[in-house]
Amino acid sequence: MHKDHTAQAKQKKDEREEVLKEIRQLENRQKILENKQRNEERKARTRRLIERGAVLEGIFPLAADLSGVEVKAFLIALSHLPGAAELAAKLPKSGDKP
Repeated sequence: MHKDHTAQAKQKKDEREEVLKEIRQLENRQKILENKQRNEERKARTRRLIERGAVLEGIFPLAADLSGVEVKAFLIALSHLPGAAELAAKLPKSGDKP
């Protein structure tokens, strides 16, 4: 009877260790997937920023020689021109399908 109890206890301990091992593996897999998602989001953002910077420099070639603060001030000044608010309001919102 004592052997049965010891065997059952060992079996339960082994099962518990297997479950804990599986939990650790799943947690690690989740971390890997989260890191992959963050990397993809970062790459998409970087690409978007590069593309928009290229558009800005293509339309305003002198923007390439400006500092970040100067570009920001320039864009703010453009946004205050008559009709800018109406034009911006007509732009599709983020997530809208064109």
